[in-house]
Amino acid sequence: MAHQVLIIIGDASETVDTLYPYYRLIEGGYTPVVAAPEVHRYNMVMHEVKPGWTITREWEGYTLQSDIAFRDIRPEEYLGIFFSGGRAPEYIRYDEDLVRVTRHFFETNKPVASVCHGVEIPAYAGCVKGRRMATVPKCQFDLEVCGGTFVNEACVVDGNLVSGRTYHDHGHYMGAWMKLLDEARASTHGCA
Repeated sequence: MAHQVLIIIGDASETVDTLYPYYRLIEGGYTPVVAAPEVHRYNMVMHEVKPGWTITREWEGYTLQSDIAFRDIRPEEYLGIFFSGGRAPEYIRYDEDLVRVTRHFFETNKPVASVCHGVEIPAYAGCVKGRRMATVPKCQFDLEVCGGTFVNEACVVDGNLVSGRTYHDHGHYMGAWMKLLDEARASTHGCA
């Protein structure tokens, strides 16, 4: 069985932020496990600052079925975790089980990736203090008020933590995170 990696979502997770890593994990020989507040189908959204707009515009995207509820996650069974963007992190970050799971990955130094608003989850969980991260500029405050350092780059690697600003950065930071996952997998089996 391929190593399992969590993808954290909720209603209004960004479609590209979620599906790009989902399929990259499969391509890399991993089993993506979609985790959410409950087990059911979630509505994703598409976000873009369109020409003539000064704020993000949102429309409906695809739907995605979750595999496991936050309360049922045994984090020691997973190799890594991905925090998707969109508006979902703003709401799901308060879930006590998600906070527990998030802290596990930082405390055990497992591969963590975050994009866009995904930063709101590890920030709320108290995991970003002293860490350098990329995020969408409108979440810079969320990161900094929790002790992190905002870096406006397409790929920021800080130990086990890899981050990008928006889905436009997937091609830059995703490879760095996949490399960390590959190294973690190799260390558990002695081969890649």
